[in-house]
Amino acid sequence: MFEKDLKIGFLLDFYGDVLSERKRTVLDYYYNDDLSLSEIAEELGVSRQAVRELIGKASDELRFLEDKLGLAARFEQTQKCAQHLLSLLDEEKTVGSEVRQAAEELAQAVR
Repeated sequence: MFEKDLKIGFLLDFYGDVLSERKRTVLDYYYNDDLSLSEIAEELGVSRQAVRELIGKASDELRFLEDKLGLAARFEQTQKCAQHLLSLLDEEKTVGSEVRQAAEELAQAVR
């Protein structure tokens, strides 16, 4: 059975522009538009097997890029740190407004 790896949809946001237009389109249909393999095949005029292979190759490319560059992992880590910082600032009521504003800007930047 061919199961969706939802992390690929996340990686597509980071590295999608590196993929060929065809691979990016197929992944976009599959992960963002939630089309089935058959629906994508019909849209592109190819077989289901061709769509499945494109998804596999494109997913492998995205995983390779993430393994080498780690941008998505760093983004997630930065996002967690920003949220943790904001929660700490919420607990501490005497923090200066400049510090709070900087923390909120950081949290906004990583959303």
